[in-house]
Formats: sequence, structure tokens, C-alpha cells
Amino acid sequence: MSTVRIAGDQSMHFADRLLAACKKKGNAVCCGIDPRWDILPLEIRQRHPELTLEAMAAAFEEFGMRVLDIVAPLVPIVKPQSAFFESCGPAGMLAQQRVLAKARTLGLITILDNKRGDIASTAEAYADAALAGTQFEGRRHPVWNADALTVNPYLGRDAVEPFLASARRCEGGVFVLVRTSNKGAGQFQDLRCNDKPLYQHVAEAVGAWSAENVGACGFGDVGAVVGATHPAELALVRKWIPNVIFLVPGYGAQGGSASDIAAAFRSDGIGAIVNSSRGITACFKPDEPKWEEAIERATRATIADLQR
Repeated sequence: MSTVRIAGDQSMHFADRLLAACKKKGNAVCCGIDPRWDILPLEIRQRHPELTLEAMAAAFEEFGMRVLDIVAPLVPIVKPQSAFFESCGPAGMLAQQRVLAKARTLGLITILDNKRGDIASTAEAYADAALAGTQFEGRRHPVWNADALTVNPYLGRDAVEPFLASARRCEGGVFVLVRTSNKGAGQFQDLRCNDKPLYQHVAEAVGAWSAENVGACGFGDVGAVVGATHPAELALVRKWIPNVIFLVPGYGAQGGSASDIAAAFRSDGIGAIVNSSRGITACFKPDEPKWEEAIERATRATIADLQR
């Protein structure tokens, strides 16, 4: 690839593009693409029987491509999980690149889920690979060419800054971990600091970073990852940062319900996107011959549930 992005108009602010995509599809569902060998359809596994990392990567790519064909007419956003592709080695990285490229051709907003967090030139390299492209001899070369990526803020503003800079070079976005959906999240995130839980300090920082670059829709280009499995905290974070877009994991297979995530949205019904990974792409038994129909049913059911 030699040209930079994008699904939609590159001149549009990230938040404007994201909300426009949600409005066009009539929902705010993000389909997570988390390929794992043991949950792939048997017919795909049987087509790649060599038991090599290259064969696994090819199976992941085929599965990801077929999922995209199913969900693209229905949802506005997809979120490939980089870890599963990376587990296949170089072939997996190429598969991830191809899946992201196809998602863009289908008009989908892409969020690369790799939860990066580093400092200085290392963070800049991570950021440019995901977003604006790697700088080389006066020219930027796209790598993952995603619309947004997830970031871990633990190292502070100087670690987040290279990701913000790269995103703003290409009208991309960043989603920062604030209150996560895993069981052990509270071990650090609930610690009291200056009379407030740590995740509140992070939320307020995200609100300030987001306010630095606001689109016509009133939302900034920095979003917050806030899990559906902590509905009370979800409501608090929305109150603290009303003009930040939330990426909400934990719905469906992780236990979060539609009522749990209602507070992620503002009173005007916008401001959040809800991710479902296993609930959509692992909703069938591996030997199910009509697994593609199952994914479509699960996608439509998710949309209907959240709309209710």
C-alpha cells in the first residue's frame, strides 16, 4: 500500500465520521474480530490443515474477511484484536493488514485493539504504524492504517501524546482505557487518590485531552474505554465527561446487558459505541454448517437489543 486511508472523508474530524457512520447504519454496534483457532468454523479449519502458524494465519484471514462481508451492511464499526493475529507471527500480521484494508473498502470505521502504552520515540513508532503511517525519507507509508486504536494511559500524558499527535495528523482517534470490564479492574482503578478513585482521575484527563480537538458534533477525538460490567461506574464516568465518546466492551458474552450500558449514552441517545466480539463471531458451534447465518442473526439480535 502506498496511499493513506480512509473509510469516509479524511478531511472530516474522527468523531464526526464515527457518529455519521452510526447514524447511517442506525446503530452504534462495534463488531470485535477476535479469531481463535478453537472457535473457528470447522470448514475453515479443514481448509487449512497444515498445522503451521502460516496456515492458522490464513484461516484467521479467511474468517475475518467472511465476517466483514456479513456485518458490513449492518454495523458501522469493527475492532480487530491485534493479539490473535500477532500470535501467528509475520503471516498473522499480514492477515491483519488485509482484514483492516478490506474493512475500509467496505466503508467501516476500524479500531485496532492493541492497548499500546510507551514513551517517546517508541510510542511514536507504535502510533504511526497504527494511524498516520511510518515516516521514511520525507514520506509517510501506511502500515495498519486504522481509524483509531486503544491506548493504555498508565505512563501519563507524555506517553499518550505521540498517539494524539499521530491521530491528529490523519483525522484519526484514540480510545483510552478508563474503567475496564475485567474482573480484576478494581485492584488499581478503584484506589483512592486525593479523595477520588484512580479511574476518575484518568477519566478527567481523557476529558481534557478530548477537548483539545473537538469536531462539529461536539465530541473530541479522544474516547474512553468504559466497561459494561460496571454499570454504576459507567454512569459516573458519563457524568464526569459528557462530551467524550465511550467505547463500551463487556456487553453480551462478558455479562453486560443492554440495560447495563444504557448510561453510556447521553440523553440525546449518542456518545457511545458498544462492542460485541464473542457474542457475534463465536455464537455458533464449530461444526455448524450455517455459521454465517448464525453470525448475521446474532448481529441483528444485538442491534435490536441495544435499540430497545
